[in-house]
Amino acid sequence: MDKRIYPTAIETIVTPETFPRQTFTDAAEAVAALKALYDRNTGFLRDAFESLRDGAQPHRRFRAFYPEVSVASVSYTNVDSRLAYGHMPAPGIYATTVTRPDLFENYLLDQLRLIMRNHGVSITVSESETPIPLHFAFLEGASVDGAIAERLDRPLRDIFDVPDLKGTDDHIANGTFEAMAGEPMPLAPFTAQRIDYSLHRLSHYTATSPKHFQNFVLFTNYGFYIDEFCLYARDLMAEGGKGYSAFIEPGNMITQAGSTRPEQGATPGRMPQMPAYHLVKPDSGGITMVNIGVGPSNAKTITDHIAVLRPHAWLMLGHCAGLRNTQALGDYVLAHAYVREDHVLDDDLPVWVPIPPLAEVQVALQEAVAEITGLSGYDLKRIMRTGTVATIDNRNWELREQRGPVQRLSQSRAIALDMESATIAANGFRFRVPYGTLLCVSDKPLHGELKLPGMATDFYKRQVNQHLAIGIRAVEKLAEMPPERLHSRKLRSFSETAFQ
Repeated sequence: MDKRIYPTAIETIVTPETFPRQTFTDAAEAVAALKALYDRNTGFLRDAFESLRDGAQPHRRFRAFYPEVSVASVSYTNVDSRLAYGHMPAPGIYATTVTRPDLFENYLLDQLRLIMRNHGVSITVSESETPIPLHFAFLEGASVDGAIAERLDRPLRDIFDVPDLKGTDDHIANGTFEAMAGEPMPLAPFTAQRIDYSLHRLSHYTATSPKHFQNFVLFTNYGFYIDEFCLYARDLMAEGGKGYSAFIEPGNMITQAGSTRPEQGATPGRMPQMPAYHLVKPDSGGITMVNIGVGPSNAKTITDHIAVLRPHAWLMLGHCAGLRNTQALGDYVLAHAYVREDHVLDDDLPVWVPIPPLAEVQVALQEAVAEITGLSGYDLKRIMRTGTVATIDNRNWELREQRGPVQRLSQSRAIALDMESATIAANGFRFRVPYGTLLCVSDKPLHGELKLPGMATDFYKRQVNQHLAIGIRAVEKLAEMPPERLHSRKLRSFSETAFQ
């Protein structure tokens, strides 16, 4: 491969041959160019790393850049005012760096086609000025010979670019990004390096490949739900799938529709921190379920990373403390507002920012409860309340002096208390991912109503099965909606990226 060589005062920088800017009027051709450029540049870095295998000490630096896609708008184009995304707010040049165009191919095609349709513009593909860190250039699942780096007499970062935290922030998503003079405005909510960082974290936390994640995500804080989800998914596979093509478990163990056991992958030596399970449909239209465990820190961590995959919705299904005397164990709580005392998002999304309910999600959840329980209208109110959910960061809040916390809960009109729901909803709001919460009352600490051991076993067997069925039915309803309807304008700020 021809290379560019730039001598500097201390080293020579070697890069692939210059990639000429290319303009396209066809989104598929633009994405193909992005894929070719990405494959070429990451391959260059992998080859350079392999060239060190013989122990030769390099006196030059190897560098390759992320692809970039950009568009230019010259007018305040009138677009369909119902659209939440797919258009640029003002004339100007908009650009974003791109990674893993193989993984994001359908997403890129959809976003670029919308922009071209709504603005009548062409798409430009070029090399960005952002170097690709060596760590993000290796193929997913590749085994890297660490001994190569150990044999070097120079730090690896003297030879290759490494991840730079300055390029992995959330200023765009948080609405705090300010473009420098002459700098393009952001076209997408995440930069390539921010996405690469999350893709690697997802594999680590869930023990499944990012490519298996589906567009509809269920979160739970109890392992019972995962057990039930696995039983449901395995039965589906044994029965031919019924529209689902595969079930994928941690270790990337893949059971195909029509089979009763995994045909690929291997059970992890130990379970990851937040294992993920995927019921796969074509075009990622299925369901991913993640056991996030207990606490707002995990809830923020996993949603920070799943957000880069741009899912169509995520829902919280879990247990909560019921706060009203009229509630019974097993009743459902449909959140329409949140008290945020989790604190993990205070620096990214101030607590004075309201987290609104999203009509499409609320309706899907309520209809799903009605269908699964067989109750409707006024009768439905016997087992489900719609109201405020309070999320806190202290699991043992009952052990503190009660007057302050209980007074705040009463003033907020809260009907349930947990440690994850507001975090997941708030991060959905922050990242423009439609969100919702349906909880099940598992205890009532303010009224001394706790489950006895035998009661708990019966409760979990009965209620988890029904609750999960409701969540799956709600997701199926959401999946029937066009994405442009599901993604709410409520989640968009004054100056938004054109990409969803």
